[in-house]
Amino acid sequence: MKTEEWLQRARLTAAELFAPVTAFLARKQVKAVVDWLKEPVYAVVIMFALTTIIAQPFYVPSGSMEPTLAIGDAVFAAKFPYGYSRYSIPFMNGPTPAKRLWGRLPAVGDVVVFRLPRDISVTYVKRVIGLPGDRIQMKDGRLWINGKELAVRPAGIDDDEDEYGNDVMTPKYIETLPNGKEHPIFKKSWGGNMADNTGVYVVPTGNVFMMGDNRDNSLDSRVSPTGEILGTDYVEPQGGVGYVPIGDLVGKAFIVIGSVDFKKADNILEWPFEFRFSRVLNVIH
Repeated sequence: MKTEEWLQRARLTAAELFAPVTAFLARKQVKAVVDWLKEPVYAVVIMFALTTIIAQPFYVPSGSMEPTLAIGDAVFAAKFPYGYSRYSIPFMNGPTPAKRLWGRLPAVGDVVVFRLPRDISVTYVKRVIGLPGDRIQMKDGRLWINGKELAVRPAGIDDDEDEYGNDVMTPKYIETLPNGKEHPIFKKSWGGNMADNTGVYVVPTGNVFMMGDNRDNSLDSRVSPTGEILGTDYVEPQGGVGYVPIGDLVGKAFIVIGSVDFKKADNILEWPFEFRFSRVLNVIH
């Protein structure tokens, strides 16, 4: 049988099989419903595609990234800077992928949204401090990268909260990373925190090292998924972040799109009155 004859027969067979469906969709009432549904369906499809390929909003529920990000911030995370994995698709779960499509490493200092390695249903946001092969250590609360202590300078005090959720004023500093990028951190004391003195973390191939800017109030890569802090006998009961596989990265947080001070809003009716307009469109550095 010639190719043209086979294709013609396949078309006729398909037309016969789908004839009842075509007739049903041609009904006036059904066509009206289909036309009515077109626009919202298209809108959902387009929105899903945009949040998968370009950017997706995420909510910041904790103060671990203060003063850079506040509790109640909503941020946009760009999906394309580090390439794509299954976690680029909203609500997608499954084992951590070994590779990324068009994958690239983040830069030290990037603020990144990622899936928590010990529970990929949970999303975190932290700052990239170390790349594969880097040696990370804390000494008396100071951050050392590849054997060099990072420079910090005082930057006043700012609003923070303690472990009980009470508002406190906390010293703020500007930390300078090895690539010259500067960012603010909170640090209440030097050497008094459990993770202020650690062993040397050597970041494995295919992983990055994450830390929160609120150094005394951040469960990050300094704490392993089972709760150990390298070089100490301390164990965090709920476990930590540990090294973050590249496949767990979701996107680069780049702008604040909204913010509500939930600590002052007792219920949803009070949210509009506690909206922080001053934080809207703040670029994340």
